[in-house]
Amino acid sequence: MILTQSEADALIKLKKRPKNDDPIDLPDMGGKIGVPLVSLDKKESFDLDIRRGRIDLRKGTSQLRTQQIVILLRLDYNGSPHRNPDGSEIGCSHLHVYREGYADKWAYELPDGVFSDLNDHWQTLQDFLQYCSVQNTSNFRRGLFT
Repeated sequence: MILTQSEADALIKLKKRPKNDDPIDLPDMGGKIGVPLVSLDKKESFDLDIRRGRIDLRKGTSQLRTQQIVILLRLDYNGSPHRNPDGSEIGCSHLHVYREGYADKWAYELPDGVFSDLNDHWQTLQDFLQYCSVQNTSNFRRGLFT
């Protein structure tokens, strides 16, 4: 499914929440989880994917998808650099943002003042959730190594 840029931007800004109030245990080393999200008006569905590094414990990925396969945002931190379609290279921590005609193939340097401590997985997730307009996050629970 292809979205226009304005549709993708609107979906990112749309306020969302976890689909239910069940506790969400965050993954520890090498783990991953998927969290169903829904817009506050319940008209749009999203998926939040959270993955932790298995070998490099500082590494992580958080991703927001819509329509099951369309990646709107993906934060890769403390991992490998990314090469964009134009050949430019972005550092080890970067943000993929949906771009019409390219999907999630473009990555950008992290926006100033958004991600406060990439070495703290819990804080990084909180910052990502806020950036994605996710509300009602009280059911997210830290793990032993989160």
